[in-house]
Amino acid sequence: MTYQSVDKLQQTLAKEVFFYAKDAKKAAGRALGTLVEIITFYLLKDWQLENNIRIEKGLIEYSNAAIAHNVEYTLHPVEKVADITVDYKIPLTSTRILKALEFLKDFDVKPFSKVNSVLFTSNNTIKNACLIGKGDKSSIIAVVRNANDKTVKLSIIQQIEKPFAMVECKRVGIEEGNKKGPQTIEKAKQGAYVARTVSSLQKVRNSDGELYGVLPLGNKKFRFDNYKKLLEEIVVSQEYKLYKDFILTIGVVSNHGNWFTSDNPNKELVVLKNSYDWLLFLTDAGIASFIEDLLLRPTTTYREVREAFLKSYSNEVSVVKKIGKNQFTKTLMGRKADILLQKFFQDNRESYPINNRTENSPIAL
Repeated sequence: MTYQSVDKLQQTLAKEVFFYAKDAKKAAGRALGTLVEIITFYLLKDWQLENNIRIEKGLIEYSNAAIAHNVEYTLHPVEKVADITVDYKIPLTSTRILKALEFLKDFDVKPFSKVNSVLFTSNNTIKNACLIGKGDKSSIIAVVRNANDKTVKLSIIQQIEKPFAMVECKRVGIEEGNKKGPQTIEKAKQGAYVARTVSSLQKVRNSDGELYGVLPLGNKKFRFDNYKKLLEEIVVSQEYKLYKDFILTIGVVSNHGNWFTSDNPNKELVVLKNSYDWLLFLTDAGIASFIEDLLLRPTTTYREVREAFLKSYSNEVSVVKKIGKNQFTKTLMGRKADILLQKFFQDNRESYPINNRTENSPIAL
């Protein structure tokens, strides 16, 4: 089945999945936003960045600790990784994991205060990027690598608190009868504000509209240059004073027809494009294929992904109480669905390439 737009896809979800909701289209729209976040997370995993990921971490503005912003994902430098195996006994809590770490000579847990969390729940759900310990300059997260009915293999990652990149997801649906969502520009402005305030590299324009970057170096010294040139220099630099407070800002946006038409970008897209360092675009075809192949009409191989999705949005109270509500979010994912989602992205790398549209347009996923 093909869809003319994400709005048509949203209508299909409303009819086939969210028919029980008071406002089925709105419920489907919220789910689409969650799916964009999930797709982004599993792309990051497939790009071998799972050890770097934190989810919904408060990110303070550059040199302005009074204001922090929760963003979907931050990417952090890794100080240390330890692989451990524990007995399969769920729920698997941060207390059990930290206790197991005490036996490792090269992993000192004393500087970290325990964060109460559950990595592996009794209903077979895992917590992605599970924070188990927090310190002044670094934190510890736990990731499930493999599990059977006897053991669970984990990676314990010590991450530096200061991230080197942030990733935000933006999706806006359209109301029936309208050409674009009424809150589209407001969501674009919210994302733009965060992107412009968290990094030491700041944007200014000259009288001709050319974009320049200003980078504070301390002691009232600055670097000032063409923004693109300065950004590229910082990304590859080995000089600490250049990148120590720099955060690469990455935006992932979806709903092709809602953000721009043909070669004429809407105002919302221009705002985002001029604010994020990198802007990635999830096309209508990409999100439609993900939903069609995994959630609406999957093959037998991926049927359990659909089941996890439906369980999360079930309208049957008895089912929800029995299995737990959250089975399909960026934070909580059913274990079987997690394995299959990883397989899906691995098997379809060539089908979902990242293509540069033009030098001044977003990148398409």
